[in-house]
Amino acid sequence: MYRLALASLAILAVFALVLSFFGLVGPAPLELVVSFVVLAVAISAVDAAAQRLLHLPWRIESSLVTALILLFVMRPGVDGPALFGLVLAGVLASVSKYLIAWRGRHIFNPAAFGAAVVSVAGAFGAFAWLGSSASWWVGTPAMAVPVAVLGLAVLWRTEKVRVVLVFLLVAVGTAVVRQAVQAQQAGLEVDLPVALSFAVLQTPFLFLGFFMVSEPLTSPPRRWQQFWVAGLVGVLAGWPISVAGLFTLGQERALLIGNLLALSFALRGSVRLTLEKREFITPTAQELTFRAKGTLKFLPGQYLELDVPHHRPDARGTRREFSIVSAPADLPTLRIAYKNGDQKHPSSYKRALAAAEPGTVLAVTGTWGDFLLPKGDAPVLMVAAGIGVTPFVSQLRELQATGVRRDIVLVYVAADASELAFRSELESTGVPTVVFCRDEPAALPSHWTWARGVRLDAAGLEGAVPDIAARHTFISGPPRLIADLAPALHKARSVTTDAFAGY
Repeated sequence: MYRLALASLAILAVFALVLSFFGLVGPAPLELVVSFVVLAVAISAVDAAAQRLLHLPWRIESSLVTALILLFVMRPGVDGPALFGLVLAGVLASVSKYLIAWRGRHIFNPAAFGAAVVSVAGAFGAFAWLGSSASWWVGTPAMAVPVAVLGLAVLWRTEKVRVVLVFLLVAVGTAVVRQAVQAQQAGLEVDLPVALSFAVLQTPFLFLGFFMVSEPLTSPPRRWQQFWVAGLVGVLAGWPISVAGLFTLGQERALLIGNLLALSFALRGSVRLTLEKREFITPTAQELTFRAKGTLKFLPGQYLELDVPHHRPDARGTRREFSIVSAPADLPTLRIAYKNGDQKHPSSYKRALAAAEPGTVLAVTGTWGDFLLPKGDAPVLMVAAGIGVTPFVSQLRELQATGVRRDIVLVYVAADASELAFRSELESTGVPTVVFCRDEPAALPSHWTWARGVRLDAAGLEGAVPDIAARHTFISGPPRLIADLAPALHKARSVTTDAFAGY
């Protein structure tokens, strides 16, 4: 995510630099270059010092992302007061990552915090000499298309398209209503197309949504919670509220208020896990069993983010997401599982996780996800490919532990019978299961059926589950499987996917 965000912002900065030579954006070319260098140096220096002090790996990508965001938010300059304001914003943004945090979680978007403090300080007489403040010069028609195109790439990766769409609809709608009210108060008629064009092309809503509202580290865990945060930020950004006539609650300050709402949804914070054992559950998949120290809350089907600090991490960083195998009823025991994957060129994270011995303490930085069974007793179809069965194990174990019975059918896809993970646990739940693999599994119980080597595709799924139209369907597996099953999934009562491409 950091690499993609960094690449998108860097391309956007180059695009802005080219436009500056033609006077199509506010800052001059020299102002852009000098401002970025100053921000990058200030933020990188503070990040490096803080992470060295805290014995954390230095993530240069994070530093540069923050610098680039502030470049587009703050007013660039080359004179002393302007550069001091930029340095102050960068330092505050970096420091906020470590001092204004809750159990390993950012409370505020770092760039928004740095920009807000400098801007508010500049509104008071004692600090009026600060030569930089939040200007959001990126909100100009010449930048709208590149911001949208590059921002969509980030949203697609972070799966925040719908969340940011809610923000944009609310922000633009609120801004248009505000213009209409102001026109009416002035005795004028509002030109709706002009008002709409102004709200989309001449405000920073696109950049704020695509690159800041979408930030995963300050997002709450559930999708409906993310919608509420997006809506709140949209209202405040679209209709800035004046505070004592000195400053308004618009843009970066609107985002900070949204961050506080997100925090209220995510106070579960981080939890320490002590590794108790690891074991191979199939020839290519391992399970890790931990004991949680602290209060860990999650719902069956959700995933966690596991931080594995290690020396010289590669560009993908020290955090990965894993579906939770165990049920909430199993706590404080917690299990995750993963496929070994690429053994020739493993990432630094994979090597560090493989080297972790029993007794190692790791941190869960949060639990997220909406891969949750529907309430009530509606029939359910679960489709799992390989290690993608993990969220279903959690859900079925929880139903079994709580004594809840539901009409559930499991379709389990594996390369061969030896790759059927958690078979004994799944069998004990009594859920009817159809197995798609090359060879026939030995000693199948009466409620399990082998598809006799048939490849799972749309026709195969409909043949195995003829009443799919009556079922809420959940599918966990690689994107290619989801695409292959699309014709059959379209007939389901509803479809919820949990696509993954490895760790």
